[in-house]
Amino acid sequence: MIQDTKMPEFNHVALYSGSKTEKSENLTDGTAADSEEIVEYEIPDGMIVEDFNTEEYSAITENNFENVKNYPISTFSVDVDTASYSLVRRMINSNGVIVPDAVRIEEMINYFRYDYENPTEDVPFSVTTEISDCPWNKDAKLLLIGLQAKDIDLENRPSSNLVFLLDVSGSMDSPDKLPLMQKAFVMLTENLNENDRISIVTYAGWESVVLEGARGDETMKIVSAIEDLSAGGSTAGSAGIKKAYEIAEKYFIKGGNNRVILATDGDLNVGITSEGELKRLVKKERKKGIFLSVLGFGTGNIKDNKMETLADNGNGNYAYIDSILEAKKVLVEEMGGTLFTVAKDVKLQVEFNPAYIKGYRLIGYENRLLNTEDFDDDTKDAGEIGAGHRVTALYEIVEVDSEQEIPETNLKYQSDKEIIESNEWLNINIRYKEPDQNESRLLSFPVDASSYSAEMSENLAFASSVAAFGMLLRDSRWKGDASYDMILNILEDVDISKDEYKDEFVSLVKKVKRMYQ
Repeated sequence: MIQDTKMPEFNHVALYSGSKTEKSENLTDGTAADSEEIVEYEIPDGMIVEDFNTEEYSAITENNFENVKNYPISTFSVDVDTASYSLVRRMINSNGVIVPDAVRIEEMINYFRYDYENPTEDVPFSVTTEISDCPWNKDAKLLLIGLQAKDIDLENRPSSNLVFLLDVSGSMDSPDKLPLMQKAFVMLTENLNENDRISIVTYAGWESVVLEGARGDETMKIVSAIEDLSAGGSTAGSAGIKKAYEIAEKYFIKGGNNRVILATDGDLNVGITSEGELKRLVKKERKKGIFLSVLGFGTGNIKDNKMETLADNGNGNYAYIDSILEAKKVLVEEMGGTLFTVAKDVKLQVEFNPAYIKGYRLIGYENRLLNTEDFDDDTKDAGEIGAGHRVTALYEIVEVDSEQEIPETNLKYQSDKEIIESNEWLNINIRYKEPDQNESRLLSFPVDASSYSAEMSENLAFASSVAAFGMLLRDSRWKGDASYDMILNILEDVDISKDEYKDEFVSLVKKVKRMYQ
């Protein structure tokens, strides 16, 4: 048995610029009002603090347990972004500060592959459910909901009209920024064909059209344009975005993959100065069928909050590239998921049966929560799923006979509602739209006691380990009995021999454990 380690002693604090998002009830368009705050983070001995750091992360308020009698329904949008995991990995490997608000647990879980069944019918994804005992909370069970999107044959994939929108401002003049970005896009270029169209727009103090409408098989032409780029000047990102969309419209491929890929360290501070105006531009273009994906690069200046917001509003995904291997994963190995959407506006709604479940807590997805009525509202935007993507959600669920107490609000004007007799523990409803449609389809999946197993599957064992790791890094109030030793003990029974990314995760857990000894 691996021995537990003590938590670190803290000596000083670092200041990071944090963006705290607060919901305002009087907003009519469903968007959130943003306010900025400075967040202080404690630093353990031996961690490195950069002299100058302007990174920004949206503040996260963790989900609490909800009482089923008061709140029987949980609704949220799917999330296939993976940036959080690679950001956290970079922080760990550089012995730097692990910023709690950079830890988005759902993105860490969804970074990895899981062995879910492939879809077999005319739906774009399959649904897997599992329930087992929660490893960090003896009074709760752990529910896994797993979606596996259908894959596509890249040989017969839809044609792509891609506009690379590349930040070449002075802040990109660093080995982990522009040079890494160039290598990443060269990798992507090598997988294009004669039916694709490639354009390159750069932005610094001004925007420049470096390449326009090149065939995908003109590899040397595209590679030369990428390799000739150099960094310098201020950042006029919004002006570049306007030009990129203009070119994307010019070469629009009906029935194809029309997408702007923005690569930056996140500083978009000249041109359209209003973040709301920038979001409206991205939303308008997505309605025309032009999606936006975002790739983040570099350290010290990353604007994680802005880049995630742009990708979310642009029906795209957001990844952070910290190495050549990550570039290969995002742009080569998972090219289908990164570039080809198979379902859009995907929403999940879980209804819990109070006859069996008295409380629940959704782990992660704090910035993806939806109102109950949003589920049936096809005008409400939600997340996209790309070809071959996997989406995993975990709930802690508390049975009615559990010793854990779940706070309940006593209602004056309502008595206990009549409970419909059923052996189902919960029901999962999923709404989604086909990429070119505006009307959603509904799928429904009841879950009963047959989904429970005292022995965790490898899928649930690994996902729960990542969730526990994230809770420890965030110092979550709900971490319970979680420890790095607990995680490593669970992972001993998971076969990671054929998955280099899961193997790397084990190494990260061990490294953080040593850092906190």
